[in-house]
Amino acid sequence: MLLRADQFAPLTPARAARWSRFGTWETPFFPQLVGLVLEELRTDYARMRLPYRPELLQPAGVIHGGAIATLVDTVVVPAVGSGYDEPRALFTIDLQLRFLAPIPPGRDAIGEGWITKRGRSTVFCDAHVWADGDDEPAATATLVYKVSNRPQAYA
Repeated sequence: MLLRADQFAPLTPARAARWSRFGTWETPFFPQLVGLVLEELRTDYARMRLPYRPELLQPAGVIHGGAIATLVDTVVVPAVGSGYDEPRALFTIDLQLRFLAPIPPGRDAIGEGWITKRGRSTVFCDAHVWADGDDEPAATATLVYKVSNRPQAYA
């Protein structure tokens, strides 16, 4: 698994403190329901883990594509948000996902997302997902996010 974290600068202390709580909100949002865990965050980069649970399997016995899509769509959120001093509302405009290999039962899914270009209100991202321990990605994606111009408070 080729991780890109070293290609990105560390967060400022204030941004690191704010984003360290990502996924542990008082209001239970969807990423918590799925079980996503933030493992590393740098400026314009994030890595998350989707711990294996049997409930994530589809009938053919591999991790459901929807769970992988959720990981892809969520891993870029802290990467996008890392560029702002105050929280912003972020909205997925486009997500193009390619499944390359199944993630077998018993294996965590590891996702990393990074920014390829920032505009004033549009951010372009890439993401890869691996079965933990594999060298080749199980999925790759490109995403486009809309960023609100106004700060946003979250629960």
